[in-house]
Amino acid sequence: MLEQLETWHVVLIIATVIAVIWSNIALLKYSAKFDFKGKIDKQTKPNENNKEQK
Repeated sequence: MLEQLETWHVVLIIATVIAVIWSNIALLKYSAKFDFKGKIDKQTKPNENNKEQK
């Protein structure tokens, strides 16, 4: 009734899970280098140069 997974299926599943976890951790470390607060402030506050041009 129930079929057992072959060894290579188990290895493939474990490798996939480890790869997904590793890539998420790498993405978090990479995105931590960016200054999102400064970019959000620039988008929400009008630029001084744009006020002078209008």
